[in-house]
Amino acid sequence: MIIIDGSEGEGGGQILRNACALSLITGQPFRITNIRGKREKPGLMRQHLMAVTAACTIGNASCDGLELGSTAIEFRPGAIRGGDYRFAVGSAGSTGLVLQTVLMPLLAADAPSRLVLEGGTHNMAAPPFDFIERCFLPVLARMGATVGVRLVRHGFYPRGGGVVEVEIVPARLRAVACVDRGALVAVSATALFAGLPHGIAERELRAARPLLDWPEAAFGVRQLPEEQGPGNALMLEARFEHGAEIVTGFGKLGLSAESLAKTAAQRMAGYLRADAFAGPYLADQLLLPFALAGEGAFTTVKPSQHSLTAADIIARFTGRRTVFAYRAGGGVLVEVR
Repeated sequence: MIIIDGSEGEGGGQILRNACALSLITGQPFRITNIRGKREKPGLMRQHLMAVTAACTIGNASCDGLELGSTAIEFRPGAIRGGDYRFAVGSAGSTGLVLQTVLMPLLAADAPSRLVLEGGTHNMAAPPFDFIERCFLPVLARMGATVGVRLVRHGFYPRGGGVVEVEIVPARLRAVACVDRGALVAVSATALFAGLPHGIAERELRAARPLLDWPEAAFGVRQLPEEQGPGNALMLEARFEHGAEIVTGFGKLGLSAESLAKTAAQRMAGYLRADAFAGPYLADQLLLPFALAGEGAFTTVKPSQHSLTAADIIARFTGRRTVFAYRAGGGVLVEVR
């Protein structure tokens, strides 16, 4: 039984999600205490509860302490089974974080799977659908995975109501090196909004333009059906020969359109100045598949506490080390050994 203190490292839900995925794949049970111990509201929230429930469902696992607000659970994995699954997170709980929990195990399942995920698709503190589709999954495809995703309906905080469909074909992941992102191919800045004044999106783009110095044609507004709102997100995308990065700013009460756009544009400008394949959020997500492939390497910007914590959890279940080596020209080379 692997014992985990959920308040260690970054102390959030990623520890729990990675532990569930690794437990199913390696067959090792675990107990975690102090779940999300460093968050303002510790314990299992709705999206974390659904992530563990989904892991139990696809992996015939049993779990003690699985209830809203719980700060400790004991998880015992069973056999992973492919099939058709529907998981409703409820409200705007992140569909992306539930997918993050079950994707790697289902790639190791005995048959293909089809998922329908209901909840939030564009949430703060979670990877939006576009990031998963255009930044993360292309790397998995290079590793030999076939994963198809479709956004049926957007879901913003706090209403949610989004729907995502996912098709997964089991595959053995192969090691790859993602060191060079290649030449810049295209850039875009899209202000999504639903059920809100059009002027909010225009103000976001107006504030982002001088900080990015992109062509005028790269900036655009996308209005979604009013019933999918209220919601707003500014999505900045840079596509390279060998990869992509998407930086997202999410609208919320009390945050001006100008402030949102400035923060997102500065983050994207910082990434463009760097010479790294993966941004900080993509780096977090690549650690698990790279470890399951047995080895691999990628470059990133300064590693986040999320990445360092994920590397520790991976080592406990697999014994594989993640080495973060700072490069002379800036950035970090991440190697899984």
